[in-house]
Amino acid sequence: MGKIVIDPITRIEGHLKIEVIVENGEVKEARSSGTLFRGFELILRGRDPRDAARITQRICGVCPASHGTASCLALDDAFGIEEIPPNGRIIRNLILGSNFIQSHILHFYHLAALDYVDLTKLADYEGGDSTLSSVKAFIGRGELGPFAPRYEGDYRLPDDVNLQAAAHYLRAFEIRRKAHQMLAIFGGKMPHNVGVVPGGVTQAPTVDKIAAFLWHLNEIRDFIDNIYIPDVLAVAKSYPDYLEIGGGCGRVLAYGAFDQGSEKLFKRGIVSTNLKATELDPSGIAEDVKHSWYDDSCGGRHPNEGQTLPQWGKEGAYSWLKSPRYDGEVHEVGPLARVLVNYARGDPKTKEVVDAALTELKAPLKVLFSVLGRHLARALDCKLVADAMAEWVLELKPGEPAYVEYVLPEEGKGMGLTEAPRGALGHWVEIKGGKIANYQCVVPTTWNASPRDAKGQPGPIEQAIEGTRIRDKANPFEIVRIVRSFDPCLACAVHLITPKGRKLGEFRVV
Repeated sequence: MGKIVIDPITRIEGHLKIEVIVENGEVKEARSSGTLFRGFELILRGRDPRDAARITQRICGVCPASHGTASCLALDDAFGIEEIPPNGRIIRNLILGSNFIQSHILHFYHLAALDYVDLTKLADYEGGDSTLSSVKAFIGRGELGPFAPRYEGDYRLPDDVNLQAAAHYLRAFEIRRKAHQMLAIFGGKMPHNVGVVPGGVTQAPTVDKIAAFLWHLNEIRDFIDNIYIPDVLAVAKSYPDYLEIGGGCGRVLAYGAFDQGSEKLFKRGIVSTNLKATELDPSGIAEDVKHSWYDDSCGGRHPNEGQTLPQWGKEGAYSWLKSPRYDGEVHEVGPLARVLVNYARGDPKTKEVVDAALTELKAPLKVLFSVLGRHLARALDCKLVADAMAEWVLELKPGEPAYVEYVLPEEGKGMGLTEAPRGALGHWVEIKGGKIANYQCVVPTTWNASPRDAKGQPGPIEQAIEGTRIRDKANPFEIVRIVRSFDPCLACAVHLITPKGRKLGEFRVV
């Protein structure tokens, strides 16, 4: 029996430590540890409630629009704003959708896909493609910063696909830039847009803005349809065993997102391995802290009554992440959850894209519960959002309002549930004396990278790793491939930063 510690996991957002016990080449126990406490909930206390939509976006530079959206939904609720103008609703969707697109493309090409690309073949490239020649030049000078550090895996991509993936790595930077520019048309800037506010948005639609937005979007949609999705399918065909590895807890949860008036683009619900959707009641959410560095009095609370009382060094604890649970059970959140909930609820567009992809892979729906199933779900999620945005932007009506006036209340409570690129995101606010008395964020990676709870149930990432066969304990590429499939964001998940005693990184096999 041996122990593997990977600290930190690279090519993710934030600081995540993974520790596993391996026996006879198989992971028997995994522990996921968030190693940074930030204290955003404490920062917000006593502030004007309207500050929340600006401050919470600083939780993360990758998905700030999601926090801005969740915060404004919570403030709308607390302020008694029952409905915002259609222009405001649509522009909020366009801002959030633009953030989804860039985040998904970032994750696959710049964080995860390098686990499957053989860099030695790029170093031997002798063709005339200028993009690939640029990559080769990087490698030839030993400038591996964009591609390393990493563990060397079992590279199986055909030579032509391997070279295309490297070229697409650089092309994806350009597409992400265009997604940022697209968001800034209505959001003012990215990251940390100033467009989404309680009551609607700050930007009114104009013909010029609509045309500019659609021009960017059409190029991005072409990339998604003809490069992103085919690349994911090509990796899946070369690694069919990764359609079976890393299944996780077998239960997924989605809050739903992108209000279309009478319904949402992504539905709310829960799906398990029986692939049937059930209803979700937000009152069933609670956060356990048995193995988290928080005072035990914080545990078992619904976020409405949530507390953030740090207790570093608590016996038995190993993470700054809490353990969100729904009805006491572990649930995975993210693109996989959104796609499965929509599919189980019979959404025709979701069924069309999912069935087409699975037909090409000659695989059943259940393979989505896997490492490459998550990557495929993320790519299809990206397409569903981008295609819907092409319809939404044409529904904008120049000259009509995008904002509704409101009165700031002395007292109030609000809940804002939406989806971030990485999954279900909830903000809860309580106002007293016109100021924030309590603010709680329960974010996607808190669900997915959570530690064990009081019942001893491992979190989704922990469950996905356990049972995995490790070929080489000195080069555990299987573990990082599983972890990165969740696209974890520890910056979001653990909310006073001190450098005292902080380890920069560690890897050892015991």
